[in-house]
Amino acid sequence: MAELNSTPEKSGNKPRAKKPNLKVDLTAMVDLAFLLITFFMLTTTLSKPKAMELNMPVGNEPSPVGESRTMTICLGKNNQAMYYLGTADKPILAATLTNYSNSGLRKAIFETRKYVKQTTGKSMMVIIKPAQSSIYENLVNTLDEMKITDVQQFAIADIAPKDITMLKDKLAY
Repeated sequence: MAELNSTPEKSGNKPRAKKPNLKVDLTAMVDLAFLLITFFMLTTTLSKPKAMELNMPVGNEPSPVGESRTMTICLGKNNQAMYYLGTADKPILAATLTNYSNSGLRKAIFETRKYVKQTTGKSMMVIIKPAQSSIYENLVNTLDEMKITDVQQFAIADIAPKDITMLKDKLAY
């Protein structure tokens, strides 16, 4: 049985009326605490890991996508990204350096998708190429932008030497 015992304080020389010792039975409080702990342990759900859904292609051979609807995003250093439409040798839209703000990469994706839809009438394909100088956070931010801007077709690929040269020219490698 759990008890709380308290004795009155002794002060001064004056004799006073004797107070009885105070006894409080804490058994019910301890029982209630264990019942609450047990209840919350049994009813609480553990946090589930958050993961991004990733769809992989079914076949071994990828289907060809036209250069006129392929946007390439090269991730560089200092939270910068370079994007262009078409190939690195003959870009349809010139390579441009941007950041990860709403007026940066997201705006570029929206504008490029609009341009591709007007010129080809088809959806846009995005190739994401992280450089050695980029950080993992930049890749995650770019994948988040794919989800936010509702880009259905995108891939992560190794960066090509031509892309590295373009990043170095823009001081982003």
